[in-house]
Amino acid sequence: MHAPTLAQWVGNPAEFLTTYWNKRPGVFHPDGGGHSSFTLADLDAALSTGFFREPYVEMWDGDKLPARKFTTTRAVARSTPAGFADACRIRELLDKGATLLLRCVDQWHAPTRTLLASLATELGRQVEAFFFVTPAGRQGLPLHRDDADVLVVQVAGSKAWHIHEGPTDGNWHAGRVTDQDGPWPAEILRTTLRPGDVLYVPRGFAHLAAGDQGLSAHLSLTVREVGSDDLADTLWSLLTEELALAERPLGEEGLVSTATRLLAHTAERLAALTAADLLNRARAHGRATMSPAPDTASFTELAAHWPASPDTESPTGHRQLTGTP
Repeated sequence: MHAPTLAQWVGNPAEFLTTYWNKRPGVFHPDGGGHSSFTLADLDAALSTGFFREPYVEMWDGDKLPARKFTTTRAVARSTPAGFADACRIRELLDKGATLLLRCVDQWHAPTRTLLASLATELGRQVEAFFFVTPAGRQGLPLHRDDADVLVVQVAGSKAWHIHEGPTDGNWHAGRVTDQDGPWPAEILRTTLRPGDVLYVPRGFAHLAAGDQGLSAHLSLTVREVGSDDLADTLWSLLTEELALAERPLGEEGLVSTATRLLAHTAERLAALTAADLLNRARAHGRATMSPAPDTASFTELAAHWPASPDTESPTGHRQLTGTP
């Protein structure tokens, strides 16, 4: 299997997919260390812009902390919007043992977006990125299950991980594991990650982690899989695709005619559809929701090619005019 993006974290992609994928957790030590598209320097840059805000930033200390504890308001054009990340408050909470979580890094960090686009193509699934910063000796999130396969790339410091058993059937839920979920899942792997190490956690396997030494930072690449609702939604969209029906058929005859057309159309579509087709289409829909690369020219490039004369057509097709209206 040719998967160079995946290989930089797990070594041999074919062996990884055969031995570990959906089956069991594993720790990898790739040559040169696992690549991370996002670092603590990138975190500094994001916070220094002044634009960074919730819900992209969260803080946890056993439970999710109220946003007011780590955000601030701004005065903008006679309004006071809230939710802007406050670097000083975040630092104070980290000093007290809280964990910083950055959500959907791929949506606002171009190198991560590019990296995830390559991984999504190789795996045929939607991928998202999250960044965690945890002080030594402190646990971030409680024991929980993720509705995704997760590749953890340790960026700084070290972090101790406890991986527990996965679900026993398809009737499980993502989120915190509680006593109401049945027997407590047994621990099956305990490991400590250091910079460059990579951990794979299969979808649904319960896990928790705590800072070990220094300020721990890691990038989590979450590979999303479809569920029953995704398959049902995809099936309905396929069955009604290219079918134009009157929104409110009039009379019994109109309703029967519409129902007949709908049944005939869906029967024809179902006859040509396989389970593999449905699954692939559902996964493709998930990948389509990922943030695309910007397709507009940068303002630097725009300025370099903008006409010098105010009465000529601009690169965007708009005529530049002089004078007053």
